[in-house]
Amino acid sequence: MSDPRPVIPVIVWPGSNDDRDAQLALQRLGAESQRIWHTDEALPRDTAAVVLPGGFSYGDYLRCGAIARFSPVLRAIEAFAADGGLVLGICNGFQILTEAGLLPGALRPNQSLSFVCRDVPLRVDRTDTAFTSRCAEGQELSIPVKHGDGCWFADDTLLAHLESSGQVLLRYAADANPNGAVADVAGVLNREGNVFGLMPHPEHAVDPLLGSTDGATILGSLVDAARLSLAAPV
Repeated sequence: MSDPRPVIPVIVWPGSNDDRDAQLALQRLGAESQRIWHTDEALPRDTAAVVLPGGFSYGDYLRCGAIARFSPVLRAIEAFAADGGLVLGICNGFQILTEAGLLPGALRPNQSLSFVCRDVPLRVDRTDTAFTSRCAEGQELSIPVKHGDGCWFADDTLLAHLESSGQVLLRYAADANPNGAVADVAGVLNREGNVFGLMPHPEHAVDPLLGSTDGATILGSLVDAARLSLAAPV
């Protein structure tokens, strides 16, 4: 008997441009995925996890994610997360989650004030999460970034709290920080451990033709955790 295919929808905003890539990557890794328009007020039945993809959502001219966070689907995502549901935000999706208060910190313009698009090396700080279980601690991953507002920021007090509570899962490797993010942070987890955001694009590092399959460790971990949730007692 084959493993069950967990339902992991991908949310689409006006300007999203990585929704199909995320959907195809999730399907390749064993999930059932469909794209959901941002004005929908409910998630599909039996949703096991949700992905907010990258792109350039409407309202980014004000501040990335500042208007997208008010989309009707966010109310459903907030309720889903509050109930322990798994939520992953990639690039613009990460920005939206911080604006919605589902993740700590904020995303600011790159330190260089230039758009950055290249593969970057990342270091995995934790492997005991739903988003990094396929990784090895300290493993270096190669995953592309493409953003203009990817500089994650937190003040000293918040950063110290996140460090002590183990909420930093990914960092840019030494001297490879593409945007000036504080403490080289590339991905952070919420306190409860079920919402994760990262600036690099794992969906663009699943097929060997793209030069790296390291993104499958992140998305594959999510699919594994979503599949386990299907077997969890209600």
